[in-house]
Amino acid sequence: MATTTDNTLFPSSFTPFMIETQSSPPISIYGIRSSSDESSSPPRPRPPLLLLHGYPENHFIWHLVAPQLTSRYSVVLMDLRGYGASSKPAHNTLLYAKSHMANDCIAVMDALGFAGQPFYVCAHDRGARVAHKLLVDHPARVPKAILLDICPTLAMYTTPNPEFPKAYFHWYFLIQQYPLPETLINGAPRQTVEMFMSGADPSHLSMFHKDALAEYIKCMEDKDYVHSTCQDYRASATHDLDEAKADLDRGRLIQSPIRVLLGKKGIVSCLFDGHKEWSSVAADGVPVEVVDVDAGHFIPEEIPDVVVSHILEFLQ
Repeated sequence: MATTTDNTLFPSSFTPFMIETQSSPPISIYGIRSSSDESSSPPRPRPPLLLLHGYPENHFIWHLVAPQLTSRYSVVLMDLRGYGASSKPAHNTLLYAKSHMANDCIAVMDALGFAGQPFYVCAHDRGARVAHKLLVDHPARVPKAILLDICPTLAMYTTPNPEFPKAYFHWYFLIQQYPLPETLINGAPRQTVEMFMSGADPSHLSMFHKDALAEYIKCMEDKDYVHSTCQDYRASATHDLDEAKADLDRGRLIQSPIRVLLGKKGIVSCLFDGHKEWSSVAADGVPVEVVDVDAGHFIPEEIPDVVVSHILEFLQ
C-alpha cells in the first residue's frame, strides 16, 4: 500500500484517517480531514465538504484548495479505492464500479461523524465520475456538487466524434486486457505520470508542486496502484456504462444543483457540449451550470483560487 507524506503540503490542522468501508473483501479508505472549530463556545459546526481527486493522482491535488476552505467547511479529502494509500483490491473489476466508490464516500462521511447528514462535494476527473454516481444513488446526501472537467462517462464513451479517442487515448489503453497496460506502465512509471500530466509538453509539469508530483510518481511506482487504476478504467468501460444506461432507463437522474467547470484549454470543453450533456442526465428543473475556466485539465492545481471562489459562492 502506497504511503503518503501529507505534512509536506498540508497544514498540521489536517489529521489522517483510515476507515473500513467494506468487509468482504475488506476495503479501507485513507484520507485527511480538517480540525473542528473549537475557538467558539460551544463549537460551531461547519457544513461538511468532500473533495475527490482524479487520475493519476490522489488527495494531494487539493493542497492549494483545501487549506483555504477550513474556516467555512469541515473539509474531508480521501483517496479513492485503488488510489493513494487506500485499499487496492485486485482482479475483480466490478469492485471498481463507481457505485461501490460512491458507497465508500457515504461510509467515510458517516464514520467521520456526518451520519445521515448532507454534505457538499467538489470532485475532479475520476472523482467527479464517483460524484455523479453519488448524486444519482444518494440524492438526499448531496445537496449540491461541483464537478471539474468531465462530461458523463456514457456520453464520452459513445460520442461519434473521432477526435475524442485520439485525444483521450489513455481511456482505451488502460482498459486493455491485463497485464498489457500494467506491464508497459511498470516499465516506465515516472515517464507515464509525466506524459499523462504534461500532455506531452514537459513545460506543463511546472504547474505541479514538486512534492505533489513526486507523490504521484511514487504512487505509480507501486504495481498494485497501477493494476487497480487500470481496473478503475476497465470498470468505467463496462460496469459503469451498464449502470448509467440502467439509471437512464429507470429515470434515475441527478436531483441536486450542479456546477461544472470545464478547462478552456482542455479536451472536454472543445469536443463536448457540457450543458447539453449534463442537462440530459439531470431531472427537469434541476439547475445545471457549466462554466468554462481559463485552465487545462488539472484545474485544482492550475487555478486553485478560482476553484475556491466557485466553492465559496456555489456550495452554500
